[in-house]
Amino acid sequence: MSVPTLEDLGDLAGKRVLLRADFNVPMRDGVITDDLRIRAALPTIQWLQAQGATVTACTHLGRPKGAPDPKYSVEPVRARLAELAPGVELLENLRFNPGETANDPAFVQELIAGQDAYVNDAFGASHRAHASIVGPPQFLPSAAGRLLEREVDVLLPMRTNPKRPFVAILGGAKVSDKLGVIEALAEVVDALIIGGGMAYTFLAAQGHSIGSSLLEADMVDTCRELLASDVELHIPTDSRVLGPGGEIGNPDAGGEVRDVGTEIPDGWMGLDIGPGTAGEYADLIADARTIFWNGPMGVFEDPRFEAGTRTVAEAMAATHGFTVVGGGDSAASLAQFGLADEIDHVSTGGGASLELLEQGDLPGLEALRGAPNASK
Repeated sequence: MSVPTLEDLGDLAGKRVLLRADFNVPMRDGVITDDLRIRAALPTIQWLQAQGATVTACTHLGRPKGAPDPKYSVEPVRARLAELAPGVELLENLRFNPGETANDPAFVQELIAGQDAYVNDAFGASHRAHASIVGPPQFLPSAAGRLLEREVDVLLPMRTNPKRPFVAILGGAKVSDKLGVIEALAEVVDALIIGGGMAYTFLAAQGHSIGSSLLEADMVDTCRELLASDVELHIPTDSRVLGPGGEIGNPDAGGEVRDVGTEIPDGWMGLDIGPGTAGEYADLIADARTIFWNGPMGVFEDPRFEAGTRTVAEAMAATHGFTVVGGGDSAASLAQFGLADEIDHVSTGGGASLELLEQGDLPGLEALRGAPNASK
């Protein structure tokens, strides 16, 4: 989609550029556990510096409540960025100011003061109409960074002109969280695979007993309509379940684990697709030419319920089709299984990738198309 790119910024020698990055990295006890999001911005930063620009970066980190909070300071990010990209200034956490999420015009002016141009390379935040995303392009020559450009180039053709067969795999807890993208993908995919906690609402819609599994009662009718539609919809035919007394993530608490078919006994909880379903899904992935995956098949963080997600991840890694993983927990599972390098494109934004596939646009992209240097 015709947003300005870095080459559309003109001569940057001696200019100051505000870079909106997504450095919302995972941390434990103040230490970064994965710096992928920082390294992902390096191609854009290095290009800007090579043109003679001085780069000031800004990012959010975590979910502070619109006020400074030492827990969410960007200081660890600043230190790592200084190692990877010397000379780049990093502003403090954008969400320390309530004007960021409120898209306050005064905060926008504070951000752009003294800046000559703006670059958005924060795909993972571009579905938010926040000040740092939609504000600067109203006033400064603006462009998509290399990361944002790549995300759009990969994801949009999946919505408009995918190589077929096109298979989408959707997991996660709730149907309501994914309903929009389910309905959007149903229009373009050849097969839609359902896993995770939301699969049990589909099973309930078919009249199966689901025991103590996750259920969105108000979504049963919607699931029934989707099952009756023309889309080729695949839901689990077996599940790995946890018996009464068991605790998710705590094998020592007891509770029997077993594989069952489509009927789950009272008191038992479905926490992963079963081996038969995993094999069926792997076969569908192997035959596809385009595959999009967002959402795990089960509670993969618990080793007793990782097999379904692992099987899907391994099938994605092995297929000859073009594979895209939509960030979030799916990307985390790939890292856990050591398979991230086997995927053609791992998106840096779970929510943003879903919204782009659903809506065909994002507030951050729309803002860039309205920039002073954008072709009208």
